[in-house]
Amino acid sequence: MTPTLHPQAESLRRDLTADRTPPVDALSPTAVRAMIRDRFIRSETPELAGGVREMEIAGPESHLPIRVYEPGGGGSYPVVVYFHGGGWVRGDLDTHDELCRDLTRRVGCLTLSVDYRRAPEHSFPAAAVDAHGAFEWAVEHVESLGGDPDRIAVAGDSAGGNLATVTALMARDRDGPAPIQQVLFYPVTNHAFDTNSYREHAEDPVLSRAAMRWYWNQYLDRALDGQHPYASPLAARDLSGVSPATVITAGVDPLRDDGHIYADRLADAGVPISYSEYDDVFHGFVSFPELHRAEEARTEAAAALQNAFDAI
Repeated sequence: MTPTLHPQAESLRRDLTADRTPPVDALSPTAVRAMIRDRFIRSETPELAGGVREMEIAGPESHLPIRVYEPGGGGSYPVVVYFHGGGWVRGDLDTHDELCRDLTRRVGCLTLSVDYRRAPEHSFPAAAVDAHGAFEWAVEHVESLGGDPDRIAVAGDSAGGNLATVTALMARDRDGPAPIQQVLFYPVTNHAFDTNSYREHAEDPVLSRAAMRWYWNQYLDRALDGQHPYASPLAARDLSGVSPATVITAGVDPLRDDGHIYADRLADAGVPISYSEYDDVFHGFVSFPELHRAEEARTEAAAALQNAFDAI
């Protein structure tokens, strides 16, 4: 049975898509970025006792802007390295500012939001290289910011969820420091468009199958690159040994099965995994704090992070 939207989510989806002409896949990357900034930047955001600061760090191939959120209260904070969503094309530190502030407040963690290089100006594997490089930078330098290098997790939504789990996969492959937890909101995990959820929600006004094809086309120089595990984690032959994961999906979302199938693959590989599907909301719902289901998902994610940090 095809999931239906909660009335609150249905009302918000109508508001979000009322004036969307033309669709995302008919726009330029610049136009898509401007549209999303208008939609996601909030005038009111949670205050943090410890404050927020802008930094630039040395990535493997370029310098990367990051935004550091500090909860206040002193001590050695656990750390979350966060990667914003946006199809590897749009989204930035500002579009996910409210979510990172809220996560910092709920968990009492130091959050590092990473402004990785975006497509199409920087195609695959630039974003993946930046994401893993930012995590490694955190391991080496976060103590100077008041963070605990032994308690670092990664998190992200959509394309950012892809980068978070790719970071965990790269850490496993390179036998280096690994995140103690990965929290993935409706992650992109496969360069394919043939799952049940893609068929059910191909024309969804928030995120369509055509829009996802467009995002992938911006990210990849060639279709063959989509078979690489650092683009499509589901292409990895073996997922054993990667970091424990919490995967949260939306029921009314072409990417629902990307997350569900990936969670099953992790479980089959013996990776500790928690999976939740919020069946009556759309893609991106966690970014809308006015939704009751977003509150529930944020609470679940925060609890998963706190449990992982407390176990160390």
